[in-house]
Amino acid sequence: MNIFFDARWIGDHGIGRFARELDQRLRLPHLRIGGSPSSPFDPIRLLYAMWFSTAKAECVFSPGFNSPLFFVRQYIFTIHDLNHIDRAENSGFFKRLYYRLIMRRACHKAYCVLTVSEFSRQRIIAWAGIEPSRVISVGNGVDESYRPEVQPYAPGYDYLLCVSNRKAHKNEPRVLEAFARANIDPAIHLIFTGLANETLLNLCRQYGVETRVVFAGRVPENDLPSLYRGAVALVFPSLYEGFGLPVIEAMACGTPVLTSNTTSLPEVAGNAALLVDPLSVDEISEGIEQICTNNDLREMLQQKGLLQAAQYSWGKVVDKVGVVLKELENGR
Repeated sequence: MNIFFDARWIGDHGIGRFARELDQRLRLPHLRIGGSPSSPFDPIRLLYAMWFSTAKAECVFSPGFNSPLFFVRQYIFTIHDLNHIDRAENSGFFKRLYYRLIMRRACHKAYCVLTVSEFSRQRIIAWAGIEPSRVISVGNGVDESYRPEVQPYAPGYDYLLCVSNRKAHKNEPRVLEAFARANIDPAIHLIFTGLANETLLNLCRQYGVETRVVFAGRVPENDLPSLYRGAVALVFPSLYEGFGLPVIEAMACGTPVLTSNTTSLPEVAGNAALLVDPLSVDEISEGIEQICTNNDLREMLQQKGLLQAAQYSWGKVVDKVGVVLKELENGR
């Protein structure tokens, strides 16, 4: 069967990594199509590409959350999470309309829907009202470059790391307040990936930690393993994640992890992270204190984290996707 891949999702974000790894391993021919797959006009563009531009395509496989307006070929697509539905700050009228009119219908019309965690799988089943067998969790992987042997980043001070962006569900204001409250060595810094914004800079000044907080800007993916490895711990108390790649990336580097007890994060972290209520500044702060001062806890989290991260590989993801594609070819 001729299965074409929508490679437009490839990039340096969560969906982008998923797309890149599948593209490199599955080696499917690319669908001939331009434009952004997240554009509101993409359902029409994708319909045209599936109908006219790639006449030999019997199926199109998208690693992201886009769908054609109508289905003229078999279609498999991936919903990594429903944060555009579940989180008001990431939503809006047109996003909700797109999901209601395009994505929900696509869940019923597509051959199947892939996702990356059991949490997301259950949310998609409930939201779309479809048979559970039509939604398949294939997980995520961690690249082999994330390993304990990598050279640690050494800026001249100890630091906690928050791999994040400025989106509200990343919970950064609480992270800052918790860091400021934590009774830890004042020489320990907090590094955020990404650029600062006025809100966070004002909070740094308000909490008196402006000299201890660093915004690293855009960090090339090749430099991330070193940044993880050098950290005292990853602090990742996100309010919502469909998977949470930084959790297993940090674990694979031998770095202790503090993360949330909500959404997909307990599932991904297992018993290998310190779990806290992301709505509680006190819990986050106490967790930071524990992970910075308790060497036995840090060592336990490091060892458990390495075992947990080893369960997630891109090879396993590709194997699961391969089963779906083989069933399609066999006319399940």
